[in-house]
Amino acid sequence: MASRESSIGADQILKERPIPDIVSHPARGFELGLYSFVERTPDPNTGSLLTPEHRLRDLLETIELADQVGLDVFGIGEHHRPDFVASAPAVILAAAAAHTRRIRLTSAVTVLSSADPVRVFQEFATLDLISGGRAEIMAGRGSFIESFPLFGYDLNDYDALFTEKLELLLKLRASEQITWAGRHRAALNGQGVFPRPLQDPLPIWIAVGGTPESVVRAATLGLPLALAIIGGMPERFAPLVELYRETARRVGRDPATLPISINSHGFIGDDPRQTANDYFPAFAQVMNKIGRERGWPPITRQQFEGAITLRGSDFVGAPDQIVEKILFQHEIFGHQRLLLQLGVGTIPHVKMMRAIELLGTRVAPAVRAALGLDKAAP
Repeated sequence: MASRESSIGADQILKERPIPDIVSHPARGFELGLYSFVERTPDPNTGSLLTPEHRLRDLLETIELADQVGLDVFGIGEHHRPDFVASAPAVILAAAAAHTRRIRLTSAVTVLSSADPVRVFQEFATLDLISGGRAEIMAGRGSFIESFPLFGYDLNDYDALFTEKLELLLKLRASEQITWAGRHRAALNGQGVFPRPLQDPLPIWIAVGGTPESVVRAATLGLPLALAIIGGMPERFAPLVELYRETARRVGRDPATLPISINSHGFIGDDPRQTANDYFPAFAQVMNKIGRERGWPPITRQQFEGAITLRGSDFVGAPDQIVEKILFQHEIFGHQRLLLQLGVGTIPHVKMMRAIELLGTRVAPAVRAALGLDKAAP
């Protein structure tokens, strides 16, 4: 979960500056998908708490349904906290691979700074083989720090760890036998790393929460960009997208070959008011718990109502509203993928399944028809 921008009320949103005119983006295929951190939090209405087994069983049902209704991607984020059941995304995704046929399966994100790149590559290469070439890695530095002491890393090395481990991961992707040396891991002296994935190369995205340096790194390395927008006005992130494309041009890369994903929060239902009422208690419960840890003020219903307007960050409402908002943001970013964390906190499973059904059968076809773009990934 990326850092939260200050929330904005509806009245303030309407007073903000016009949307930047971003016209340099390529017209490409558009993918729509989901991601989850596999929250295991008390139901805000009943106080009940699912067992980890039950929570994972529900999750696998949602991934199977997402595949059946034609969604393109499902991601699992890595967390090492008691309120998330997602410390091993590759294992969960491998289980999902056995129950799906075409949906792409990605981490969202792999906290690469505290991981061993060799194991990350082996796990996702194995997932790629199990899934028939549907695996991806979304690598990031992570917004929670529990994994650093858990795996014996110093937070003072936060940036250096990610830089070095990303370099190693890319070398592993490029060649099965490598020679490499760094500060934070034992050297490799021509060893082979197996198995090799079905895809060549295995897709690796860089996930960022708004840091320009991370955007420049992704463009310089020629890696797809996953930009988290979970607060504030989305058009404020337009300069980062333009920075990504301009950096790519400056280093001699074609921006048309570098897809961009927007990753946001959302929930969908048949009735817009009921959907907002279903979503807000769970959302506020999770965000306020994290906020207390980080010194954020509690989120109010007024702020939430501002966030679910057209120019807010969250995709909450009926299918027509979600379609309108996706198209609105596509005018800003020209992105090729949208991933929604569909439900933040505990929402009844039957309502989650209905949300996925609506996203796949109502929202996705309408968006693709409006954009006139192919369904296939870039």
